[in-house]
Amino acid sequence: MERILERYERYSYAERQLVATTDHSCPGSWTLEHAKLKARLEVLQRNQRHYMGEDLDSLSTKELQNLEHQLDSALKHIRSSKNQLMHESISELQKKDKALQEQNNQLCKKVKEREKELAQQNQREQQNQELNSPSFIFQQQLDSPNLGEAYQSTAEENGEVEGGSQQQTANTVMPPWMIRHL
Repeated sequence: MERILERYERYSYAERQLVATTDHSCPGSWTLEHAKLKARLEVLQRNQRHYMGEDLDSLSTKELQNLEHQLDSALKHIRSSKNQLMHESISELQKKDKALQEQNNQLCKKVKEREKELAQQNQREQQNQELNSPSFIFQQQLDSPNLGEAYQSTAEENGEVEGGSQQQTANTVMPPWMIRHL
């Protein structure tokens, strides 16, 4: 029980001291606070110079080893953060690569489909041109059972047959694409 009472007195005394030093109404505490902050600032500036590699002559070997250990641990932390960022970046780039590959595959499929459509369209156009070509029409006329009529119409076109029926027969035998050029 005595121990508990002693501890209570110690803590309450420490608390009173803390409250007295944090009382900002008296001007003495401001000077004390200013002195503490100024000393802390000097310590921080000195540590910064040490970290930058300046003013190391005044340090002992133990302090130098401590400084080296602090710098090593800071470098390890920085490297681990950098590695983590690199891994995240690589992961994002791999996702983008995969998305671009899929998009490329889709575009390749569309291009192949379009090429097939164009090839089929060109094939249809060639077939239509072959059907409308003069050699095909002439071949049809030669193969037709009315070869005599075709010969007669050709003779009429050349002016060998007289009369007004010459124009009428020429229009029936002549293909439509040739009439446009007359």
